[in-house]
Amino acid sequence: MSGTNKFDLVVLGAGPTGENLADRARAGGLSVAIVERELVGGECSYWACMPSKALLRPPAALREARRLPGAREAVKGGLDAAAVLRRRDDFASLWRDDGQVAWLDSAGITLVRGHGRLDGERRVVVDVPGGGRRILTARHAVAVCTGTGAALPDLPGIERTGVWTSREATSAAEAPDRLAVIGGGAVAVEMATAWSALGSRVTLLVREPALLPRLEPFAGHLVAEALRESGVDLRFGVSVAGLARDGEVVLDLGEHGELRADEVLFATGRRPATGDLGLETVGLEPGGWIEVDDTGLAVGVAGGWLYAAGDVNRRALLTHQGKYQGRVFGAVIADRAVGHELDLAPWGRSVATADRTAVPQVVFTDPEVASVGLTLAEATAAGRRVRAVDYRIGNVAGAALYADGYRGQARAVIDLDRETVVGATFVGSGVTELLHSATVAVAGEVPLSRLWHAVPAYPTISEVWLRLLEAYRG
Repeated sequence: MSGTNKFDLVVLGAGPTGENLADRARAGGLSVAIVERELVGGECSYWACMPSKALLRPPAALREARRLPGAREAVKGGLDAAAVLRRRDDFASLWRDDGQVAWLDSAGITLVRGHGRLDGERRVVVDVPGGGRRILTARHAVAVCTGTGAALPDLPGIERTGVWTSREATSAAEAPDRLAVIGGGAVAVEMATAWSALGSRVTLLVREPALLPRLEPFAGHLVAEALRESGVDLRFGVSVAGLARDGEVVLDLGEHGELRADEVLFATGRRPATGDLGLETVGLEPGGWIEVDDTGLAVGVAGGWLYAAGDVNRRALLTHQGKYQGRVFGAVIADRAVGHELDLAPWGRSVATADRTAVPQVVFTDPEVASVGLTLAEATAAGRRVRAVDYRIGNVAGAALYADGYRGQARAVIDLDRETVVGATFVGSGVTELLHSATVAVAGEVPLSRLWHAVPAYPTISEVWLRLLEAYRG
């Protein structure tokens, strides 16, 4: 297939970020083509957010039932792993993108399947399935929304061993008997939680001295405690020196000996999916992150036509932040195309201010970890005069009702000069639903004097907000 087509905007990558950016630009009156080489819907829909949470929810529901007298007695057995995996498959749409393609059609966005590469200013060349090329030219902008892929370390034997990345971990057809997980971040602890519950004997190898090192220290401590209680063999200060497979995987742990497993998951970070994207044709480094300003424009590319949104720009490697950038940058592209004035003030409609100060994130372990904004360490390093206020969530009546022996911790980081919340972290069962209230407080820069009048319903876990404010006031 070959041909030349002109559009106002060409988007590379039809994951959640690209879809949202294309939708906002289309709503602004632009013609839009979106290029995708795999499945429309991207990593989140098929190999990350949706399938991983589908794996994690049934074990969490079972654990919660066992923490309640009356419900505990009704639980007669363990998880049906096959049923969990079937439900996971349903949430991954059986790895078919028909529904997402239908949405693109309904939004008036042209889908071009194939591998797209930049070929100079406002020009994209697509290698289409079955051979041939299609040349797309953009009147106004090209947006790179290609996301990231798993970053594997350069270790002896890793290319021949057939290791798992996050994709294999969320799409595996059955639980391996022995699973080694390398890493201490969100993917590592979530997959250790899921596969341990589904029957695998999990060993979690962490190079650092703690889990979830970018969050408040108590988050990693509480998650580590729970993982060990669930049977995960958790080892800190351990690195893999090499590996080989001979039926089973043999991991060389240096001075710590060796470990044998049936599968090994490397959850060791992400790399930008820009290695074969034609960045060199516009003066950027192939394989690198694409730096952008707060309106999404790529830094170092003349002419004001190249944008990058989502994980590929490294501002905040989270699906919801990519979608947020897509909404903001897509509207920016449309406004610039038709000559509308931009709103560039902090928190204006044309800038992604939240990327810098109000990023929410959740780790779906047991206990759950929910955080937004700055940690105490980050705020202090930024030169802010802050104070951390802590409270045990289990002391709140709603938490005591939620589960016997509820364990959890909350922290609010307070800017002492402005008396606003600049960060919040909650760890415990059910705390993910507390997160948006914290996000509103941080993004809205709501004064504590006004938060004092935001009355939490009794008896709910959200009453922890009142307890934090009381602890701050003394």
